[in-house]
Amino acid sequence: MSFARTLGMDLPAGQSAFLWGARQTGKSTFLRGRFPAGLHIDLLDFDTRLALSARPSRLGEQLDAAAPEVLAHPVVIDEIQKAPGLLDEVHRLIESRRLSFVLCGSSARKLKRAGVNLLGGRAWRFEMFPLTWLEIPDFDLLRALNRGLLPGVYTRPQYRRSLAAYVRDYLTQEVFNEALTRNAAAFTRFFEALRFCHGELLNYAAIARDCGVDAKTVRTYFEILQDTLVGYLIRPFHRRPGRQSISAAPRFYLFDVGVAGHVCRRVLTDAAGTEFGRAFEHFLLLEIIAARGYREQSWPVEFWRTKSGLEVDFVLNGGEVAVEAKARVRGGDLRPMTAFVEEFAPRRAIVVTAENDRRRVGGIDVMPYTEFLELLHGGTLLEC
Repeated sequence: MSFARTLGMDLPAGQSAFLWGARQTGKSTFLRGRFPAGLHIDLLDFDTRLALSARPSRLGEQLDAAAPEVLAHPVVIDEIQKAPGLLDEVHRLIESRRLSFVLCGSSARKLKRAGVNLLGGRAWRFEMFPLTWLEIPDFDLLRALNRGLLPGVYTRPQYRRSLAAYVRDYLTQEVFNEALTRNAAAFTRFFEALRFCHGELLNYAAIARDCGVDAKTVRTYFEILQDTLVGYLIRPFHRRPGRQSISAAPRFYLFDVGVAGHVCRRVLTDAAGTEFGRAFEHFLLLEIIAARGYREQSWPVEFWRTKSGLEVDFVLNGGEVAVEAKARVRGGDLRPMTAFVEEFAPRRAIVVTAENDRRRVGGIDVMPYTEFLELLHGGTLLEC
């Protein structure tokens, strides 16, 4: 099954770009389709990576041998973080030969840590996310929540094996390598702890006790997950600093609902219950983040929670829009959103449900998730 991706990458002549995104989000497939006539260099190929890492000038020699019509298109280099020293040669070729490059990778953290050349603003930045609702024909919510939205996993009948392999062979190992630690046992316990703290307020001290490391190390682990684009730290909303906030602790969410399901050992059999509600909330957050990224906007996504326990899942653009995810709306479910509306008067207050009916209650829109996602991806939910 092929998917028409939402990401737009219209580059003027001579313009270079970075494309970042977690592994298996579809970056390479997208770039092959977007620039079919250009030269593609894959640094996952060991021999290619070894040759270019040992002598970066080999890239220039390779391009000297390429046909002019090929070089009229961007040169695509996949997994650029595998050969960071190549960026100086890319920079030279941009300046001396006015060539354009699309540099694709799963994390800029290694490059920043090594202090390598990030082209000094000469390259635009794009990001690829897992599939969104807009990109999937005949979207099935329960299937998406169970399988997740990595293209290669979503389409596989044995998706559970694929998710297990992704977490074991890439996610755990990649982040362990980024952590620059030899304490494999502590890091394994940290990943076990994700099962219990995903989507919850983070208590770094408690997680640190469980892992046998200090709280600073745990904070670093979460920052690495965010820097490698496999997780998001969602901060609390404060319009008036300190007022009604239960704490300054963020919430953490993994970048894919299927990966989170595997880590949390969750299997959904029907569209009901607490676990479905958590997965539904996570799914909506990822749609919000992807829509914001594809529209090249940067408004904050936060949450709101009071000392008394009232809570709104997502507060967008500094309080302009408030969003609550509820698989089913029952009596009393609107009380937190009502309190937020009374306190902050957002432009829109929306409770998004897995039900089919739409209604308006005291200034709060209760709507099916499909209608909400049409507004979100269509750009009419927020105009910034």
